[in-house]
Amino acid sequence: MKVTVHRKAHFNAAHRLYRKDWSFEKNEAVFGLCNNPNFHGHNYELIASVTGDIDPETGYVIDVKILKDIIKSEIEDAFDHKNLNVEVDEFKDLNPTAENIAVVIYNRLKPKLDSKFHLQVTLYETPRNFVTYSGE
Repeated sequence: MKVTVHRKAHFNAAHRLYRKDWSFEKNEAVFGLCNNPNFHGHNYELIASVTGDIDPETGYVIDVKILKDIIKSEIEDAFDHKNLNVEVDEFKDLNPTAENIAVVIYNRLKPKLDSKFHLQVTLYETPRNFVTYSGE
């Protein structure tokens, strides 16, 4: 029987959406206010969802404390109160859109989990704008 366990997390981060190979005008036309050269920030909400079988000994799919600790070390400590474009290596040459941030989060979490688990990442950039990625 497959069950999904969800863990919510939160981080604040700044970013700028732009492509280095485009002119300022093209970046402005495509990314609008998100192209602000002085950056802008969001209060991101993350939901990491882990699906697997219930362990008959513990009754857990995964110990939520383990999941919490992985999210803290891999995501919160790395992203919280950071400028993603400047301070997070994955975004040195990758536009930190919500889509790309979700993929980076997935790629940071997945190797820390047992391969028997299915992972899905949902990232809220605003309460109404969010993306989901599950490695596909």
